[in-house]
Amino acid sequence: MMKVQRQQKILEIVESGPVETQEELAGRLEACGFSCTQATISRDIKELRLVKVLGAGGRYRYMVSGAAEGAFLERLRDIFRKSVTSCEAAQNIVVLKTLPGLASAACAALDTMNIEALAGTLAGDDTAFLVLRTNGDADKLVEEIQRILR
Repeated sequence: MMKVQRQQKILEIVESGPVETQEELAGRLEACGFSCTQATISRDIKELRLVKVLGAGGRYRYMVSGAAEGAFLERLRDIFRKSVTSCEAAQNIVVLKTLPGLASAACAALDTMNIEALAGTLAGDDTAFLVLRTNGDADKLVEEIQRILR
């Protein structure tokens, strides 16, 4: 599970701002409590299909490849399947239970799924609250999540 957590953190770091080198990424991961080698980071970059693109000011940065967007979304869904342990509706809120430390990964996966009825997500360590527009929407999402988890 450490790999899933580390790769989720890499995605969060890359999405939050420019990362120019593997060394910079390693430093940011270290600051978040993930100690890993350059070879591990290199493998993660390859698995996540990150590419270096020319950004503003002529500087390169890591980003998710446009051509690999489908694979990226599938990777997020895979993280979701591996991290969620249960879910249940409570009116228009879905309570999602995950393995420790993976609630934000599950929410990130859900956020990329563009679920129209989903108003927003809030993640703790191992629990996430998903706010849906109606009670019916919450029930439907629970059914869909349970289908994904099977």
